[in-house]
Amino acid sequence: MNNIFSEGTAMSSQRSLMRALGWTDSEMKKPIIGIICAQSDIIPGHMYLDKIAEAVKEGVIAAGGKPVIVPSIGVCDGIAMGHAGMRYSLPSREVIADSAEILARAHAFSGVVFVGNCDKIVPGMLMAAVRLNLPCAFVSGGPMLAGRMHGKRLSLSSMFEAVGAYNAGRIDEAELHEYECSSCPTCGSCSGMFTANSLNCLTEALGIALPGNGTIPMVYSRRIMLAKETGEAVMNAVKKDIRPSDVLTPKALKNAVAVDNAIGASSNSVLHLLALANEMGMSEKDFSIDTFNEVSETVPHICKLAPAGEHYIEDLNEAGGISAVIRQLEEAKLFDGSAMTVSGVSQHERVKNARVLDDTIIRPMNAPYSPTGGLAILKGNIAAEGAVVKKSAVDPAMLRHSGPAKVFDSEEAAMEAISTGKIVKGDVVVIRYEGPKGGPGMREMLSPTSAIVGAGLGADVALITDGRFSGATRGAAIGHVCPEAAAGGPIGIIRDGDIIDIDIEKGEINLRLSDKEIAERLKNFKPLEKPVDGYLKRYRAQVTSASKGAIFAK
Repeated sequence: MNNIFSEGTAMSSQRSLMRALGWTDSEMKKPIIGIICAQSDIIPGHMYLDKIAEAVKEGVIAAGGKPVIVPSIGVCDGIAMGHAGMRYSLPSREVIADSAEILARAHAFSGVVFVGNCDKIVPGMLMAAVRLNLPCAFVSGGPMLAGRMHGKRLSLSSMFEAVGAYNAGRIDEAELHEYECSSCPTCGSCSGMFTANSLNCLTEALGIALPGNGTIPMVYSRRIMLAKETGEAVMNAVKKDIRPSDVLTPKALKNAVAVDNAIGASSNSVLHLLALANEMGMSEKDFSIDTFNEVSETVPHICKLAPAGEHYIEDLNEAGGISAVIRQLEEAKLFDGSAMTVSGVSQHERVKNARVLDDTIIRPMNAPYSPTGGLAILKGNIAAEGAVVKKSAVDPAMLRHSGPAKVFDSEEAAMEAISTGKIVKGDVVVIRYEGPKGGPGMREMLSPTSAIVGAGLGADVALITDGRFSGATRGAAIGHVCPEAAAGGPIGIIRDGDIIDIDIEKGEINLRLSDKEIAERLKNFKPLEKPVDGYLKRYRAQVTSASKGAIFAK
């Protein structure tokens, strides 16, 4: 159990460079474990990842390996939100995957531990893990604790909605400042079932991370213990030659979709699981955007966390965590317990002793919030390739809605209208040219959706976009409309006043126009193209539809 540099004169030059690093003879004979760590001082969920990486290091050393920490970039979606910086968030996923691949291959790592936490970092790392197919494991930094203000618990979505309430004149600047100082009280990924926590929970469902990875708060000492255990786990995977191809299988991916629906995860998980399926070489026949609806029809929604409910990730952790969710799903024959995990045991073996400790947080299968899952894929003449909505976060009054379109060609234009009271009850806000190509970069629309909710219109106004939404979004927010406007999609021909019919229960979204009228408009339609340069220009040229995971064309 050594590495390619350990023996023979052919590698003498390489070993001389390792000696320059201070490596001893014995260290140079051990498996080299790359710890790809996304620590940074600009992302709250990443500020202490260096401590997590150091704990992983201890676990690797204890199990007989030689750990090396190397970097990864990352974008804080919350800080990038609401300005041009958000155009770089989803595109960063491809850079993260590429750079992790480069680091691991160039230095001939024997195994890898991926240390990330937030939005596009973990998905990019998952894509890299599949490509590399080296023994590997994942450990996140963990969620932040919920904020508190006047006896009420808060999260980042509370803050964005407070801005909407301030713009609508419902609170004053002093109260807004109080929200600002109270919503995010600790380091960690934002405290609700937002994108970062969704993906970290799904790494457990995929079997590539240890139990607790998705839910143990960053500030708990148990998180450091988990990191050490992950270091030991990757060494066990190296010894037993357990690779991503053994763990990240089609059955694991279906398991992840089941857990996704049960916990009401972020709509962004659709993008990332589709991208992961592509890396795994799965065909659209075996796994596509329609898979989410197929699974949703049979998997009940049993956890309702912020922004959809009053519970937070720390509550899910205390209630038994993802292992308890998996055990309930497996007992209902909705989760394949035979799937292998990085621990070298099946999911069934791993969760056999898990139990629900609070059934108000993880509901019984016979008393769910909804008999169907938390996500829904909509199709219709606006979205022939599909659109995504976090159904679990939609006010019941908005599951069916028809109303006149208010059309905007950018997030900024929509925000100006919402903030100045130009959006009224019954409207359907349409934001286009924010898709993967149109943005470019497919920006999240947390600011507009939060402004709508903050203005008291969450049960009266729908929003559709070819962009996407933060996991912190709630309300009738329908994103990923495909094909996007920049690709000639019908969302680009919608006009102010056109009636849009939405039926989330039936999975339908349609423009109330005849096929003839739609065809005539499309015939004369020339999409806008926003001027960009640098990486975004290259990204726009390579990226594909969100219905395929916004992957690069091959």
